[in-house]
Amino acid sequence: MSKITMAFDFGTTKIGVAVGQKITGTATPLSIVPARDGIPDWEAMDRLIEEWQPKEFVVGLPINMDGTESDMSLAAEKFSRRLHGRYNIPAHLMDERLSTFEAKSYDGDPGQVDAIAAKLILESWLAS
Repeated sequence: MSKITMAFDFGTTKIGVAVGQKITGTATPLSIVPARDGIPDWEAMDRLIEEWQPKEFVVGLPINMDGTESDMSLAAEKFSRRLHGRYNIPAHLMDERLSTFEAKSYDGDPGQVDAIAAKLILESWLAS
């Protein structure tokens, strides 16, 4: 069975989710999990984790263009720690500068921008 990695494009009201694997180096956008003040709908997260059985997580780290941290990057780091604590699965952070901007340039459902951003974050991580 292949080792699935699940990635997240963290946001305070919604979190994009994608899955991928190192063997192919590709990722697929999955869904958007609603969040409230950066706290995800944990029941929706539980269902995704149960269905996909990921072996590791990647969380996009939204750092400023000059490389400094922002309030959002601190919140993403906290989310990453919560994921690890809740599921006991390793969680990695990945610089996601411009991923949402790039995701918006893709054709398709604009409601899926966050899931596409998660896919791009994961593909960058798999390639690194």
